[in-house]
Amino acid sequence: MAESRRLQRRQLLANVSIFSSLSERELDLLVDVTTTRRVEARETVYRKGDPGDQLYGVLSGLLKVTAAGADGKEIVFLLCDPGEVNGEIALLDRQPRSASFVAIEPSELLVLHRRDFFPFLERHPKVAIRLAQILAARVRRLSTLTEDMVFAGLPARLAKRLLALAKSYGTSTPEGTRIDLRLPQQELGELVGTSRESVNKQLRAWVQEELVAVDRGFITLLDCERLEDLALDADS
Repeated sequence: MAESRRLQRRQLLANVSIFSSLSERELDLLVDVTTTRRVEARETVYRKGDPGDQLYGVLSGLLKVTAAGADGKEIVFLLCDPGEVNGEIALLDRQPRSASFVAIEPSELLVLHRRDFFPFLERHPKVAIRLAQILAARVRRLSTLTEDMVFAGLPARLAKRLLALAKSYGTSTPEGTRIDLRLPQQELGELVGTSRESVNKQLRAWVQEELVAVDRGFITLLDCERLEDLALDADS
């Protein structure tokens, strides 16, 4: 049983983006210095300001990186799927966490401590390069998010976010593209920097215009072309 669980952890570890280039032997060495942690929906893995001494890889589930904006509202910077890593910034610069990490649904995490991570990076430069690429992508996403918050209205921001979610989680149906992610409107509001009430009002308007359909928390995009036109306002 223990060996079966170890093989499972190694396979899960191989699916974490920064470790995907490692050999089976290297993965075995990494498994020896990692642990796993299960979290429930809405459970906080760490809070903004906490010490940053652990790196997390998402093995299953869905989590969000969030912080309070200037007006006190929660803003979701990104969603983390299986295969993604989080907590690397504080781990690298030894500063307190710059945001909070919260589970949206029951999830399982790989946990790697700083004391083990740095020696591993020194021995595996490909992992360090991949980590740098992930950090660069995060900076670009934050830059885009900031621009959208400052310059784009809610319809443009929401259309752009729904199209991005459809690209990552979309399934084609006879009606349109269904986002296979049950995302409460509170969470969706945090993703676009507004209130649940504002998101609800905009979605209801789009339902009447037959741009989207909403069914038990799932959203189907009925007219992607019109939504793309709206989203262009966020990029212009």
